[in-house]
Amino acid sequence: MKKTKTPISTARRSKIWRQIVFLASIVAFRAAPALAEVKLPAIITSHMVVQRERPLHIWGSAAPGENVSVSFRGETRAATTDALGRWSVGLSPGAAGGPFEMEIHGENTIKLSDILVGDVWLASGQSNMEFPTRLAANATAELAAANHPRLRLLHVNRASSDYPLEDVSAEPWTACSPESVADFSAVAYFFAKDIQDHQNVPIGLIEASWGGTPAEAWTSLGAFSANASFMPILAAYSKMTDDESVWSIERARQEREIEAAKVAGKEAPRFPWHPELKSWAPAGDYNGMIAPLTRFPIRGVIWYQGESNTDPARAPLYESLLKTLIQGWREQWGEGDFPFLIVQLANFKPDKEGMWPEVRDAQRKSLVLRNTGMAVTIDIGNPSDIHPTNKQEVGHRLALAARAISYSEKIEYSGPLYRQTTREDHSLRVWFDHAASGLVMEGGVLKGFEVAGADRHFVPADSYTDELTVVVSSAQVPSPQYVRYDWASSPEGNLYNDDALPASPFESQP
Repeated sequence: MKKTKTPISTARRSKIWRQIVFLASIVAFRAAPALAEVKLPAIITSHMVVQRERPLHIWGSAAPGENVSVSFRGETRAATTDALGRWSVGLSPGAAGGPFEMEIHGENTIKLSDILVGDVWLASGQSNMEFPTRLAANATAELAAANHPRLRLLHVNRASSDYPLEDVSAEPWTACSPESVADFSAVAYFFAKDIQDHQNVPIGLIEASWGGTPAEAWTSLGAFSANASFMPILAAYSKMTDDESVWSIERARQEREIEAAKVAGKEAPRFPWHPELKSWAPAGDYNGMIAPLTRFPIRGVIWYQGESNTDPARAPLYESLLKTLIQGWREQWGEGDFPFLIVQLANFKPDKEGMWPEVRDAQRKSLVLRNTGMAVTIDIGNPSDIHPTNKQEVGHRLALAARAISYSEKIEYSGPLYRQTTREDHSLRVWFDHAASGLVMEGGVLKGFEVAGADRHFVPADSYTDELTVVVSSAQVPSPQYVRYDWASSPEGNLYNDDALPASPFESQP
């Protein structure tokens, strides 16, 4: 027998709707605080270090139209979020000190504690900057002594993006300890420890590095695209993208072989390194790891990169690219010409010969930019390992540059840098900056110099120093016009200044 549907009465229908509306209101009420919740970017947490003597910038998100206040060191400032829920507050500059507390108040309240005011340095680059303290020379003793409560660390996770991100992925700030610094950049740690020993202020280190990445990946797209000479770099990346489908098949094969070896209890096979495509995208690493940091005031940057730009497609453009990167970062931070300190590539013998001398010379030439410095490491590398472990001396030489350029200490901070040559009969006299204390050589004979005539065919030179200059000549070149020094992937030059800092490789120009 077919059943007939009983119609719902108007009263019952009204009751059902009232129940639906009631339940919806409960859901909306519970959801509202989450929608209105004040949030901070990953770089602003308890235990952070904020830059002394510069306006303090605090920002975040909340509900559109929400009023948000920030209180710090007796000062309170407020702002109203825009239509996208973004807010930003500026606080007055302050002297070094702490610890302090900060309170951010909106629909909810966030309390941050143990904040120090000091100097913030950004450490960036590729694998030699990423190289962890636990693998550095004498790591056991170094880690055992790595308790520095006023040295704070923030590690930015790897990220590549097609556009500038609003925030980075990072763990909260933490005090330096044997545990926290073990996987943190060794170069950055030894640099900061040296700075803190001499300046006696809190130091904040932000590490944003990615092994095997080229400089163009760290350059903003706007800066990169403004220079048409960078087209060969785009062409090289285009070829990488074209080859990626083939590489994906090869990668899958390698993974199968590795898994098979694991199942068989054998040692996993090793394959040649291949870069992650996304990490080489022009501006990709800048967008994902640097752009979100540019609202956070810093003292300066230490930069260790260049190995991935030694191939013939990239090396000739490295000087222009590095200058573009430096100027672009400074423009985005809007803090003027903050110190930008470079580590020159160390001595190394690659399996496939690249343009290592050219990249080193490009790094030297970037020093024409204001407030730049360079740690020459041509004497402390490992010819058989692209990742030398003596990161202590690298950090020390960077710290010398920072102490002179950023902190105005009256110290020598660089090895001899080529200035000019003058003609003398059948020889050339080479003049250097950073040689006022005198030039010295390790060993009995000065090595590493070559001369050439108009044909630019270089031959080994007879050379000697009179303590202030170097004189070079060769019987094969009766009329020398050009000179170069340590022009090889792993050279054996032995020229220093009297402060025991090595001379930079160079090649003279026409």
